[in-house]
Amino acid sequence: MTNDQKDPLFVLVKSLSKSEKRQFKLYVGRLGVNSDSKFLALFNHIDKYDAFDEQLIVKKGIVKKQQLSNLKAHLYKQILISLRLNPVHQNIRSQIREQLDFATILYHKGLYKQSLKILDKAKTIAKEHEENNIAYEIVEFEKLIETQYITRSINSRADELSIEAKELSMKNVLTSRLSNLSLQLYGLMLKTGYVKNDAEHREITTYFESKLPKYEWEMLGFREKLWLYKAHLWYSFTTQDFLSCYKYSKKWVDLFEEYPKMIKINPVFYLRGNHYLLESLYYIKDREQFKTVLNRLETITSSKDFPMDDNIASLVFLYTYNNKLNLHFLEGSFEEGLPLVNTILEGLSLYKNRLDDHHNMVLYYKIGCLYFGTGDNRMCIEYLQKIINNKSLKMREDLMCFSRVLSLVAHYEAGLDYHLETQLKETYKFLIKMDDLHEVQKEMIKFLRKLGDIFPHQIKDEFKTLYTRLKQYENHPYEKRAFLYLDILSWLESKIESKPVGEIIREKAKGLMR
Repeated sequence: MTNDQKDPLFVLVKSLSKSEKRQFKLYVGRLGVNSDSKFLALFNHIDKYDAFDEQLIVKKGIVKKQQLSNLKAHLYKQILISLRLNPVHQNIRSQIREQLDFATILYHKGLYKQSLKILDKAKTIAKEHEENNIAYEIVEFEKLIETQYITRSINSRADELSIEAKELSMKNVLTSRLSNLSLQLYGLMLKTGYVKNDAEHREITTYFESKLPKYEWEMLGFREKLWLYKAHLWYSFTTQDFLSCYKYSKKWVDLFEEYPKMIKINPVFYLRGNHYLLESLYYIKDREQFKTVLNRLETITSSKDFPMDDNIASLVFLYTYNNKLNLHFLEGSFEEGLPLVNTILEGLSLYKNRLDDHHNMVLYYKIGCLYFGTGDNRMCIEYLQKIINNKSLKMREDLMCFSRVLSLVAHYEAGLDYHLETQLKETYKFLIKMDDLHEVQKEMIKFLRKLGDIFPHQIKDEFKTLYTRLKQYENHPYEKRAFLYLDILSWLESKIESKPVGEIIREKAKGLMR
């Protein structure tokens, strides 16, 4: 039975670097009795093969079938222990946790003073790095020890710990409420995309304002501010207020500039902040600042001082190439963007176990748009079909929606109109089912549906009519999102003026520069 894509052990072993594999074997071999152990034999087998086949493992006599599940679990645990010992995977949190473990051991041995001394140091480090959850845990442990062993003559010790616990608890509660709000707004954004009407706008605004906790600015530390900016950012994205998106994503990135040591501790948040800043700049079409931020991000992430592991490497790839594609869309330099495709496909293969379906599909959509911009409509259709045929894609229904609309346009452009009527019906049914049939989409489908009845000499006038109808929605609060996914106005201008769509976009970009 081949089950390599879902088996956690197989995925974990295949994620290991050469140095991590070498360390694991050294870790296992620290005791001679392990040198021929069954779990090491299983490790070597998985490392050797490109697929996970349980029947082959049993056939080779590594382990009996009824013992395989337990052996897999044991090997999985041993690999994690080995990775935990690797200096590459050590960070502030793991160091504090390690000190907490040491203090726990000393406590159980009755060495209370030594335990408290380690706890005090660990607490100081935790507070310095705003690891308030662990700091609170440490204070609670200190209180436990103090109730069992009076270590100081200072009468205020109990009050000190109580006040400290209360302050940390309040911070943690505020952080939790802000992070919950941010996560819930992000989930809504992924599921339903942008608000579609006044009713949805009122609903999300009421939700946001009712869930946003009251706070005093003076009591906010790094983490509280970070989650506050995130919550505002997702509210702004959902309501299509892209200037506010820029405002809060900029605050997010500036926060890390204010606390530079936090970049090494929270590199993922730093990367995401820069990505959303770039996305905001893309939406407001600030090309020059976009290029500045992207270049700076590439410089920082390629620096030897920037923390790097497998997860961060996959995110650097995702955010860098996502925004490189966006830059070509801003500039209308579609042909120049084509060399990125092979690099992106290689990255998707390299990080296939770390990138989810949603992010893969976003890159496929943008590659499709890139080919559409070059006039290679068949390649555009090929990448859009990867999204349309993805039955497991549960998030971002708007991405699926515009993939279908762009696919219709690409089929028309490629002259593949023999199935256009069937596709029109399927797309129309899909949009009605997801309750996402907006005026822009209605006009597009209406136009494509009557193409067969239009004489060739009339087509340019029909393009002009459609352009006039769609232009009124370009800055509409709820209809404008259609133009974020597909620059249909530039496409129509290219048909009307008989110019490549890239040339139209380049002319617009120059106009923005003046």
